[in-house]
Amino acid sequence: MKRIKSEMIEKAVHILVELFNKKCLKKAVLSKPDAVDEIKTVITPKRIYNLDVLQLEIFSKDNKVYHYNIREDYEKECEKIFSSHAQINIISTLGDCQYMRAKSGKETLVGDKKLDYKIKNFGGAEEKYQGNNNVKNYILKGDEDFLKNLGISDKTGRIHNKMQAKYRQINKFLEHIQSVEGLLPQDSLNIYDLCCGKSYLSFAVYHYFKNIKGADVVMKCVDLKSDVIEYCSEVAKRLGFDGMEFICADINDYPIENRVDLVISLHACDIATDIVLNKASANNASVILSTPCCHHELNHKINCDSLGFITKHSMLRQKLCDAATDALRLMKLEGDGYEVSALELIDPEDTPKNIILKAIKKKNVDAERLAKIKEEYQRTRSFLLGAES
Repeated sequence: MKRIKSEMIEKAVHILVELFNKKCLKKAVLSKPDAVDEIKTVITPKRIYNLDVLQLEIFSKDNKVYHYNIREDYEKECEKIFSSHAQINIISTLGDCQYMRAKSGKETLVGDKKLDYKIKNFGGAEEKYQGNNNVKNYILKGDEDFLKNLGISDKTGRIHNKMQAKYRQINKFLEHIQSVEGLLPQDSLNIYDLCCGKSYLSFAVYHYFKNIKGADVVMKCVDLKSDVIEYCSEVAKRLGFDGMEFICADINDYPIENRVDLVISLHACDIATDIVLNKASANNASVILSTPCCHHELNHKINCDSLGFITKHSMLRQKLCDAATDALRLMKLEGDGYEVSALELIDPEDTPKNIILKAIKKKNVDAERLAKIKEEYQRTRSFLLGAES
């Protein structure tokens, strides 16, 4: 139903924006939404990358919270949101006001006149709005050209709502990159993204080392899908990322001839992750960072009577196989002379595929210990696979 233009809504919006501009706004709570799947929306002022924004937190009935930042056209954007709620409470350092709309359509606005008077006679606060820690610490700001070209952000640098999780995922991966960059050559780097897919991560890693750190980067990105490789090659050319090369090939057959400093992989499906890890290890990669995707292989082959109390339940069986698969992968890398760990990549609410496998090549290894780890690896496989081992 098309809503009739409301003077009271316009007045409430004007008050909120004036408070926001004068650094006096604390928050606005919008309740009784027209949308049946929402609970409420909270608007708070934030300072993100030297820009004051109105940050929306939309609470839904499926226990999820969606975020959106209003960077411009404050009154126009807020009017749309205000009009879809029957109760609005604006809270500020100068006082509060409340808008209410009854089921009959009758509207009331309380506290507006007193607040409007205080706004008109207030010179403005000197302090700045607090930043959003979850945003200000991101390595990527959102306005990078490669993010715009890949459709993650718009031309103003605002991250598209549907790409927010991907944006956070890329930034978290870059944080893991930061944790190992001291182990890599500082002047020139050979990086491989195996099973690169759409290459969001490839572009981010190249940008980080080339444009932020100023390193000389040669990056090879390999995938079987020719259309994806063609698209990514065009984007790299458009961006002037001359050190990137996209190659359509089976990574099993792809020859690696140069020194391998870093191998990355984001969500290579099922055994493709194993192929990536084996390829990286076989070429003595200094650092491996891999985020697995689905784990079907072991789920289809597990044959262990001792674990039957778990495997008879399909959901628990899958969870067991997920953990066991990644543990086996790390054990194999450890036997190849790597220091290994499994870390959380991102909040599981964004994606259940939130484990990153980290492997750092050791300079000094104990051959006897490696042999024992390899024996343990084979015993564990036999235990899980039974007769198929």
